[in-house]
Amino acid sequence: MDIYKYKDYEDMSKAAAAFVIREIIKKPNLILGLATGTTPIGLYKYLIKAYDDYIISFKEVKTFNLDEYVGLPRSHPESYYSFMHRYLFDHIDILPKNINIPSNDPENMERLATEYNAKMFGNQRDLQILGIGQNGHIGFNEPGSRMGNMTFIVKLDEQTRLDNSRFFKSIDEVPKYAITMGIKNIMFSKQILLVASGKNKAEAIYKMAYGDVSDDVPASVLQLHPHVTVMVDEEAASLLNMTGNHLTF
Repeated sequence: MDIYKYKDYEDMSKAAAAFVIREIIKKPNLILGLATGTTPIGLYKYLIKAYDDYIISFKEVKTFNLDEYVGLPRSHPESYYSFMHRYLFDHIDILPKNINIPSNDPENMERLATEYNAKMFGNQRDLQILGIGQNGHIGFNEPGSRMGNMTFIVKLDEQTRLDNSRFFKSIDEVPKYAITMGIKNIMFSKQILLVASGKNKAEAIYKMAYGDVSDDVPASVLQLHPHVTVMVDEEAASLLNMTGNHLTF
């Protein structure tokens, strides 16, 4: 695992975007796993800029999103379908047929999870982008989720719902269930890029990097992946034993 520390969110976002841009230049038909949440918004902003500046094209890129709320219509502004179009897809030349976001019809969730999982076979992600929750979740793999899980339906942890309630009028509007890639799906990626910002993520980053590999901190499993890059700002790195800006272990 390589951990890089940056002064602030903006510098971290630029560096993360440069990492992704390099991979797209190397492989124009990159298979890219995408995350939602506030942290990757800056990264996506700089990917859009690189597209506007004719540095990269997304015409051959295929994407797979990590997760989606169950039962929230795709037209809802806080669905992850809407999020991805608002912050990335509507501003680049990606082909609609190459966008993959979990379907979330509450009447057919188990079947849809199986179908999404099947889509990813033969489409091993070259690079998976991740954020991290305050409780150490990645995707919506909450504490206690089995590490052998593939795409499944999860009941959201109350801390996760509380964290996400700022996007809704109240916590009562936050869905209680989500469809998410499992840990096994995430670990199947060739490379992983995790981004984190803010003091509220410092403990999760510390446990991810230094804690025991445990279901209690799902992100800790990344210690077992051979190609993980973590990019954090100074606040998110505040509990790490870093004498410089780069830590490898």
